[in-house]
Parts: sequence; C-alpha cells; structure tokens
Amino acid sequence: MKSYSIVFLISFAFLSSSSTAQKTLSEGTLVYNMSVETGSGEPKMADMLDGATTTIYLKGNESRTELVSSLGREATIYDAATGKGVILKDYSGQKLMITMTPQNWEQNNNKYEGIVFDNTNETATIAGFKCKKAIAKLKNGTSFTVYYTTDVNVANKSYDAQFKTLPGLPVQYEMENGKMKFKFTLASINYNPVPASKFEIPTSGYRVMTYEETKAK
Repeated sequence: MKSYSIVFLISFAFLSSSSTAQKTLSEGTLVYNMSVETGSGEPKMADMLDGATTTIYLKGNESRTELVSSLGREATIYDAATGKGVILKDYSGQKLMITMTPQNWEQNNNKYEGIVFDNTNETATIAGFKCKKAIAKLKNGTSFTVYYTTDVNVANKSYDAQFKTLPGLPVQYEMENGKMKFKFTLASINYNPVPASKFEIPTSGYRVMTYEETKAK
C-alpha cells in the first residue's frame, strides 16, 4: 500500500474516533430528575419538591429551563444574544412574569461569578456516562459537588450561569438550601429540533413585573 494511502487511512480513523468521542448539543432537550433530602424541619416541603423535574430546551442562543413540581411550575426563558430574559411563575393559579434586562440577568447570577471547579480523582458512571467528579467553589465560600461528562459539549454555555465554565455537561449535581439538599440527575438527552414556540414570551395571561419591582418587595 502506498504511503499516502496509509496516511489517509490513519487520518480518517483519527477523525472518525474524534467525531464519536464527543457530541455537540446546539439544539435539543435535557431532562433532570430531582430528589430532596431534608432534616426534621421541612419534611412537608421536601415531599412536595421530591420527584420534580427540570427540563432544559436549547436552540442556538436561546434556552428555556422549566422546573415542574407538585407546587406548580416555573420557567426561565433567556436569549444569550441579547442578554434579556423572563421568569414565568405559575403557582396555585397565580401567574407572574418577571422581565429581566442584561443587567438584571447578571445581578441575579452574580453569586456564580468567578466560580471554580476543582477536579478530584474520582469518577463514576451515571446515566450511562463516564463522569468526573468536581467540587464547585463559589466566592461566598459555599461549595457543591458536580459529576460531569466531556462526551457532550453544550454549544450555548450561557443557559445556566453556574455551569458556564464547567468543561463538560453536568450529569449529576447537589445543592443545599437551608436544611434541604437537592440532587439533580440527568434522565435523558434528546437531540431532536426544538419548536421556536418554546422560546416565545407570552403576551397575555400573566401579571408582569420588572426584576427591580420584585426586589423592592
């Protein structure tokens, strides 16, 4: 076999292995299941939140993150190109839309600015992915654990400020709020196209407030 043919075959094999090693998610849907651990103080709240799901819709620069529980539903729609977003809350029949400017978005996610992910030597297989364990450290001194995979690369890193600098896709992570600990675990990834309607901002049916108005209460 001629030398250039061998080089071609080696190059082709390298490109093929590289393309299958990592997938880029520029459009699709991520679903996470949530479980709650709690102390003795908030058992009823934990029961209401346990079993909730978080669904993330991605399409180019646009993202929509929905949290659905027995309490109700909440969605955040964000356009990374403009920096603008809205939060939609629907609890007990009360529907509220909070509008956010680019400055509001930064202020709301300020606690994640400068977040550092320290890799450990631990690995685990979660949801079919080989994951690395990292400790996320925030500037306020708090931390949380995240398992992530480098097999999937999310094109729009701005969909979640806390993972904007994570070198991979979060597969499982834990967060604490008071005595409650929330664990999010990836349940599925769907690479099918997402309808543009998922990112449309409602024009009626919601009480509209600015981000500043909600902070003034």
